[in-house]
Amino acid sequence: MKTVVKSLLTAGLGFALVGSAFADNITVKGSDTLVVLAQKWAEAYMAKSPTTKIQVTGGGTGTGFAALQNKSTDLCNASRKIKSAEQANCIKAFGKRPTEYKVCLDGLSVYVSADNPVKELTVAQVADIFSGKTKNWKQVGGLDAPITVYSRENSSGTYEFFKEHVLQGKDFAASAQTMPGTASVLQAVAKDKHGIGYGGAAYGAGAKHLAIKKDDTTAAIEPTEENVVKGLYPIWRYLFVYVNPALDKGDIAKYLTWLRGDEGQKIVKDVGYFPLPKTLRD
Repeated sequence: MKTVVKSLLTAGLGFALVGSAFADNITVKGSDTLVVLAQKWAEAYMAKSPTTKIQVTGGGTGTGFAALQNKSTDLCNASRKIKSAEQANCIKAFGKRPTEYKVCLDGLSVYVSADNPVKELTVAQVADIFSGKTKNWKQVGGLDAPITVYSRENSSGTYEFFKEHVLQGKDFAASAQTMPGTASVLQAVAKDKHGIGYGGAAYGAGAKHLAIKKDDTTAAIEPTEENVVKGLYPIWRYLFVYVNPALDKGDIAKYLTWLRGDEGQKIVKDVGYFPLPKTLRD
């Protein structure tokens, strides 16, 4: 009888071990800007921690915050800071405000076709183009051709950041073509000689990044790592991960520490974003 019980216990333990082979499941949802980087982080972390399974999906920053508050994701990737209404919803859902982690820096690039002769714009000129006030490239030193504006869907944190910090709250041009992700914006601009779009600096392959001037009196600055880290490039931001404080322990806490450490920040640079200064990693 003892042998049978021992066998059953051993079998039960075996099933428990099998069932918990991926007990440290981590779900990540949110910003499309961060999705490629988050996937690279997940792949690298799972390679060094085989018992951890990390599932990454995009959908936009707003979608990520909605998932965080309804507890269908552990981590929310965000390309902007949490809004007061989103924070209130999270407090209502799990009793505390989410913990915010800065995970890297990003220069928000303005893309045009490689065939477009325009090389630089002021922030005001960019705002006028995307709001529809400026409609022809000749108004900003380019060809006599209508400007095609490519933008993001309004659930995108990049859309909201650009609207707040570049358009100063103004609406995008009614003619702006809404694209489902930064990669789609980039692809459209690369094929359209008269197109213009915006997105993370890491997505720049295939199109030209314009140098941006803060105003008419300042130099045009390119969105390089040095210029972003020093605050010289005028359109930059932190990218974030948010988590329910109750979940910020165990493997999730280890993962968040890892991605903000040397290994995780090396991947940031490999993907094309800019690592956090060491003073911001703790």
